[in-house]
Amino acid sequence: MDQWLQEDERIDYLLSHQLKIIQSPTVFSFSLDAVLLGDFAQVPRHDRATIVDLCAGNGVVGLLLSQKTKSPIIGIELQKRLAGMAERSIQLNGLENQLTMIHGNLNQATNWIKKDSVDVVTCNPPYFINKGTSVKNPNSHLAIARHELHTNLDEVMKETSGLLKMNGKAYFVHRPDRLIEILATMKKHRLAPKKMRLVYPKVGKEANTLLIEGIKDGKDTGFRVLPPLFVYGEDNRYLPEVSEMLYGKND
Repeated sequence: MDQWLQEDERIDYLLSHQLKIIQSPTVFSFSLDAVLLGDFAQVPRHDRATIVDLCAGNGVVGLLLSQKTKSPIIGIELQKRLAGMAERSIQLNGLENQLTMIHGNLNQATNWIKKDSVDVVTCNPPYFINKGTSVKNPNSHLAIARHELHTNLDEVMKETSGLLKMNGKAYFVHRPDRLIEILATMKKHRLAPKKMRLVYPKVGKEANTLLIEGIKDGKDTGFRVLPPLFVYGEDNRYLPEVSEMLYGKND
């Protein structure tokens, strides 16, 4: 396996789907948020859709979606090192015919992908507003992934809307404290919020993750709030729904 890896990288397993993924403790490792997004996003099973994953990181969301659809999936990632890790993970899993990685800025997405042509967009964007005074991770790879240094919520929604065809679906994972801004920005860019789920670390704790679906040019009516998702039990073990996302069904 060493021929796949650069220094400080390792191969981890997404046991729920028997997928291999290249990670690095010093550059980037996917978080539970990406797994939650991959599970939440609904994609057509057939091979005739176009699916785009923005802020693709090391490609985990695209890999997870590949197990739910036969349609092509295109990932766009700003950081060259992360895009390279994703490309090698695609090859490692023999998914080159379905998954493609583009190294580039999401604000140029329509240079590579025709405007108004995409059926589903997923995005795990940077969560934190870039305030000059805010403390950022000294690791530049992680700082870019977590803070709005090279993109922001408005740009993410604008580019998502530009890619999607009418009635195309968008799926985001974000932070609950930005919900009001998320809803307003979605509406500004013709993305009608349709479905939301809040994720809680434990029963009795505040929600720390938000999953939301939008439909381009959809109606303003029919917004649904799904049942809450709790991650850990009192014994600090994953509860069954999250455990199944990570490890598959417990036979």
